[in-house]
This record gives sequence, structure tokens and C-alpha cells, in this order.
Amino acid sequence: MSTSIAVPRTAPIAIAPKPPAARFPPSRQGSVHHHGHNFDSYGSGFNSPDSGSVLSLNTPPCEACRNRRSECVMGEDTEEHCVACQYSGTECSLVESSGSSSPLGARKRKLNGGDGAEEGRRRSDNRSQRRRQNQHHQQPSVSCTTTSSSLIEDMANFGGPTLLKRTLGLQADRYCQYIGPTTDFEPSLINLSSFDPQDESLLARGTLRRVSDNDTFLLLPDNITPGYEHIVEDADEIENIVAPHGRRLIDLYFRVVHPGFPIIQRSVFYEKYERSHREFSPPLLAAVYILAINWWEHEEELAGLPKPNVRELERLVRTTLADAMYRPKLSTIQAGLLLSQRPEGDQWAPTAQLVAVGQELGLHLDCTNWKIPPWERGLRKRLAWALYLQDKWGALVHGRPSHIFASNWAVQPLNPNDFPDIECDETDAEERLELERGRVLFRQMVQLSQILAEILDTFYTLQATSQIANAGPQGTQLVLSLAKPIQLKLKEWYSALPALVRMDSTFQTTPSSSSGSRFSPIGYLHLAYFATEITLHRRIIRSMSALPEDNNPNTPSIDPYIQHICRSAAKARLISAMDFVNRLTPSHLRAFWYFASKTNFALIGTFGSLLWGTSPGREEAEWYRRRLGEYRWTLSVSSKPGEGTSKGLTEFAMGMLDISTGLLKKLPEKPLLSRSGSEVGFGGPGGVDQVRRSSLFALGHAGGSSASLNSMAGGGGRGDGRGV
Repeated sequence: MSTSIAVPRTAPIAIAPKPPAARFPPSRQGSVHHHGHNFDSYGSGFNSPDSGSVLSLNTPPCEACRNRRSECVMGEDTEEHCVACQYSGTECSLVESSGSSSPLGARKRKLNGGDGAEEGRRRSDNRSQRRRQNQHHQQPSVSCTTTSSSLIEDMANFGGPTLLKRTLGLQADRYCQYIGPTTDFEPSLINLSSFDPQDESLLARGTLRRVSDNDTFLLLPDNITPGYEHIVEDADEIENIVAPHGRRLIDLYFRVVHPGFPIIQRSVFYEKYERSHREFSPPLLAAVYILAINWWEHEEELAGLPKPNVRELERLVRTTLADAMYRPKLSTIQAGLLLSQRPEGDQWAPTAQLVAVGQELGLHLDCTNWKIPPWERGLRKRLAWALYLQDKWGALVHGRPSHIFASNWAVQPLNPNDFPDIECDETDAEERLELERGRVLFRQMVQLSQILAEILDTFYTLQATSQIANAGPQGTQLVLSLAKPIQLKLKEWYSALPALVRMDSTFQTTPSSSSGSRFSPIGYLHLAYFATEITLHRRIIRSMSALPEDNNPNTPSIDPYIQHICRSAAKARLISAMDFVNRLTPSHLRAFWYFASKTNFALIGTFGSLLWGTSPGREEAEWYRRRLGEYRWTLSVSSKPGEGTSKGLTEFAMGMLDISTGLLKKLPEKPLLSRSGSEVGFGGPGGVDQVRRSSLFALGHAGGSSASLNSMAGGGGRGDGRGV
């Protein structure tokens, strides 16, 4: 728990102080039109039973509310202005209507006297009774400057308290800090505090928020954090950089990025943007724009126009995200995760910081039974697993120790209920299919990443490396015994892939009048699968082969037959991975690729270079040299259709391939062996089946159906390495 915020312990902190006056625009002053949060669902409506004293008069909306596409409601103390206009200081068109002879004006006058006096008294009585009931059942945690019904109280309930006031990580004016078991707060004493019906307790240091019997957070005000006074101007500056193309860039983001990385709810994002860009956290808004600009050329209305200043957006996002870290919310995690998906945006240190912020927000905990809105529980789980992916794949591509450990990870698996029910036009079947495909893709990526995490923990920690080294001549046997159950998990994962995300899916890139061709993001999932397989087999090869200075590439203590079988299995994986890359179409290459993908493309070449360098004979080494040359050619061809997106992916892989193969030129010349002693026959009939069956023995298996053999060997390619 951070203690860097200097808050006096002797003076209570107002939980929701009266919003500042005209210094901030309307979008930052209310609980509905507020800044900095991305709500993933709307709870009760504007006229819900628990929306307090805000009641609709069932009249035509004022001009301002109609433009905002929000419901126009009248509060108990407002006779002419609607609640939203009076609260924001906006001139309300109802003022003119009330003094005219329009039906609306007549209706308003009837509520105060004349023929409608009785109806007006009845409405007033109902409102008063309802207010008394709310005050009886809900002890307000807001310290107001007036004791009567005020406009601020009306706005606090505007939209329903389940949407705003009961959230934990998305409040307008407060941020939360998880209280861990070893902090200066004693958990046993926290329960002795006096909690109100909202499960909050006001202390001198802040406000305690109890979400379960075991989990408590400290809520602190935003306005004491650095950079708070710049939030509005930062949002304006970001929007001005992309103007007038902000809406088109958001369309691009949700068309290309969102299906493959669903960490934002589209319907809510659009609704907030229609009201004002100031409702967003500046780094989140900038991150969406920065990612979308990567597909600028694929939007017909944007392709011929100059791009916005990406460098300036990146400068702003660095500044605003650093400020947001002082008042972390779920939108802070969203912004950080999106920024890490840029082609050149991934770095290890920011990932570590994101993990720390996520722990501050309690994302590592099981929120299944927390006293927060159900939609926030789903959002927390999606963000938690997205953070898990970032950490595990970052650990792989950077070769660093992971920051997330199973012993401190209680997040439950994702299920369909953790995603929003409605996110698209229900009449657009293709759009619904794409969103469903994206959700399945995300869940499968989580499952695969858990297997990757097991591989990293089993083989690549300092402790695991030392254990294998200390095993001496038995090191390879130890590695094989540890690899066997993990290989089975990979086989089962691949066999159980839903049809929606298989490479042989019936997915078609059919043109759409509204959005052009559809892109398929499933490529990054299959590439991640091959990278996981390679990471496992890389360790097996490394355990039994070396590149010693004595020009003897074979470790004498390894049984030649075991070495032969393991290398055959590794070669089968390499062939399947290369074939997968060869089969990628423009619809795959132009789609969203997860941040680790550029390294995963490179790992295929790195693995081929390892097999080349550890080849026992000249014939096998020459075979790998030729195959790596073909792979480089495939990468160079694949870079053209994708332009700004796939170009960066494949160029990085080509660069790394040139480096690794360049190092191999310093190897001493290998001995000339017979073909049978150097290779497993790939050229003749049945050669591939021989390799695939051999791979089973290498990991302690025998026999098996052709389907299981195919999945064990990679499952993604034809096996002959020539593509389709």
C-alpha cells in the first residue's frame, strides 16, 4: 500500500466533496458526465427505483440533453432547468418552453397549480416519500454543505448508485488502494470499524471500503494527487491533435483491435464519446488513438489525409499515464495495456509497473463475491488476465523473471458472463460473429499463457536451470520427464480449440459497405502456440547439445538414439511453424497482432538456428541453412500486404534471423555423415509420419491416433514445410 500521499490523520476527508465551480466543464463535475473512467455496463436506468430524487416528467428533452443523447430529467428543486443543465450551468431550453404556451409549458404550470394542482401535489408527495425511504435505507457518505435536498445529491444518484457510487475502481473523484495483510492497518481491527450501509467507514486517513469479509480498500480523493489540475486540458490537447478524425479512429480501433483484445466495452465507450471526450482518462483516450493510427491507410476516408502527430500523442500519453499512476484506476491499466501493444511499445519496466498498479487495485484477488456491480467484476477479471498475459509473454520475450506468481494469484477463469451482453448491432450477424470470435480467442490465449507460465517456471527460472545443471549426465532425462506432462497439456489445448479460432475456419474476408474488409486476429494465437512449443523443445535441445570449442558438437553422455528422436521432434515443430507463417493471408497479416508476436516470429528463426548450430553432421546443417533461407524469403514477402502493421513484425524477425545465422558462420565445419545418421528422412514418403511418431517416444509416449500425432507435431501445417 502506497503511503506517499500526505493526508492529515486528524482531519476527516470528504468522500465526495462538492465539485469545483466553473473551472471544470460539465463533463467533469457530475457523477454521470465525469472524467477518467471507462464503465463497462450501465446498471439501472435514469428513472430506476434507486435513482434517488431524480424523476422524469415524461416530457420532450431539452436541446442540450438531446444533443448529449442523455435522458432529460427534472429534480425536486428544479422548476424550469433540467437537472443536468442546472448542474452544469448550461442554458436550458425548457426555460423558454415554461414561459410559452407550448404543451410543455402548460404541463409544467399544471404541476404547480390550476387544473393540475392535485396531480402536482401527488407527485410532490411521492417524491418526498421516496426521498425519506432512500435516506432511511442509505446513509449517505457525502458531506454536503446543505441539509436539504440539493442538486449535488440529485447528480450523485443520476443514473443510479449501482452504476457509479458502488464501483470500486471507477469512481469519479476517488481512487482505491488494496489493504494487504501486513500493512499498518491490522485486518482484525478493521472489522471493528463502524461501516455504513454502503460498506464504507470514514477515518482521518481516508475512507475504508469493505468489499468482502476478507478484502478491504482505502479510498482517497483524486484532487490531492499530482497533475489533477491538468486532466481537462490534457484531454482537450489529445483530442485536438486528432481532430476532426477522432470518431473515425475510434471506429478503426473497435473494428481492428477490439475483437482480438476485448478489454474495453465498445457500447459504453461510444456513448461516453458522444457526450464528450473529457469523460475519458487522457492516457486511455490517447492510447486508443495511437493504436488505431497503425491502420490509418486501411480506412478509405483517412488514407489520403495526413496522419496526426503521433510523436506528440506519445509525449502526452507518457506524461498523463505517469500522473494517472498517482491515482490508479481500472482505466490506468487499460491505457498501459493498450500502449504495450504498439509495434515498438513493449518494454519490460513499464510491464512491472503495470503489475504493481494492478496489485494496488486488487486485480490479483478473487472478486467473484465482492460487493461491487456485476459488470465491474467481469471487467476486473478481463483486465486481470490481460495483465497476466502481458507479464508472462513479456517474461518470455525479454528473458526476465515473471512478476506474477501462482501463490499470489486468485483470479478465477474467464467465462462468457465476464463479457458484456450487448456490444454490437444485433442485426449485424457478421459483427456478432467477430465479437464472439474475439472473446473465444482471448480466453484461449489465457489458457495457452498458463501453459507457457508452467514452462517458464519449470525450465527457465534460476532454480530450475541450476537443478538441471546439477543433474549432470541425467539432465536430459530430467528435462524429458518434466516436459512430458506439459506436452500433453499443449496437445489437449490444441485438440480442444473451438472451430471459431482454428486456422481452417470458414472465416471469409467479405467486404462490408460500412467497414471494408474484415481482418482475422486469430493469427497471433496460433503463432503464440508455436512459440510455446518452441520454448519447450528449445530447452530439450539445449540440455543435450552444445557448441563446444573442441569442435565436438555432441555431448558424449547422451544416448544417440534419444538425441536422434528429440531432434526429430524438434524438427517437426520447426517445419509446422514455418508452414504456418507461409499460410498467412493478408486478412491475417493486416489484423491486430499481440505485442509478443514480433518476437514469436523471430523465435522460429532462432530455433532453426539452434538446430542448425547443434546439427551433428554437415548434411543436416545444410538442410537447416536452406530452410532458414526460405523462411526469410517468406517473411520478406509477408511484410508487403500489411504495410505499417505486419511490416514491423516481419522486419524485426528478419533482422534477428540475420543476426543468428551470421553468428553461425563462425562455426567450425561439421563432419560429413551418412544421411541416415544425420537426418530423419523428410524427403521420402512416410518421412513426416516417422518424425511425428518419433516425437512421441522422445517424450515418453508410444502409439496414438493420427489426429493426436498431428497435434503433437504442431498441428498447424502440412508437415512438408512447403505451405499451401
